[in-house]
Amino acid sequence: MTDLRAREPASTRSESVMEALRGAILAGQFEPGERLHEVKLTALLGVSRTPVRAALQKLASEGLLDYRPNRGYSLRAFSLAEVINAYEVRAVLEGLAARLGAERGLSERARATIDQALQDGDDLLRHGRLLEEHRGKYGRINATIHETIHAAAGSRLISEMVYLCQQVPVSSPRNVVAFEERDVRRRHDDHHRIFEAIVSRDAWRAEMLMRDHVASVKASLVRSLSSPAALREALRKT
Repeated sequence: MTDLRAREPASTRSESVMEALRGAILAGQFEPGERLHEVKLTALLGVSRTPVRAALQKLASEGLLDYRPNRGYSLRAFSLAEVINAYEVRAVLEGLAARLGAERGLSERARATIDQALQDGDDLLRHGRLLEEHRGKYGRINATIHETIHAAAGSRLISEMVYLCQQVPVSSPRNVVAFEERDVRRRHDDHHRIFEAIVSRDAWRAEMLMRDHVASVKASLVRSLSSPAALREALRKT
């Protein structure tokens, strides 16, 4: 992890700490079950304990970390079956969210938000080669698109159920593990097609495209998560 003292002003340091920790976790720098000590992380990142503590709390809420009183935070262990199940349920829920969003129509704000995220993704992919430093930015783009579609469905129940699925590690759209350029380009093309279907109010197509999109992400993860050794090797290459 990189020392952040000289790189970031205080106003953005908290976000930078969270992204640095998320990136380190997704890059396989910690083992499942390993404790993440605030003091050690503070020294590694060159920041105070306040942004480190906030980052750990946020990452725990996303399902990447476990928290136990008097023991602190540790990297959450998981099984391949848990991840597969979470994505299978997500495919159904998010397909439904896309259909409802198409039936009800996007607000101008939601439409502008997704449109900007798609443009940001287009710009990112114009680099020609994805680097590790791009993972966090793509995760934010991906999360923005999915979360805006969830909200557009207008169903609190769907949002809550998707949130439960995302508590399984690496099943949140913000936590991008499989980061091969070919996969990312396909996902981003999917996002364009899903958005077009929602905007054109083609509810059935929006649902099917979203289901297929989530299933394709699951397939790419299965390749990486097929065994602990394969996971560590895949994460080091992303």
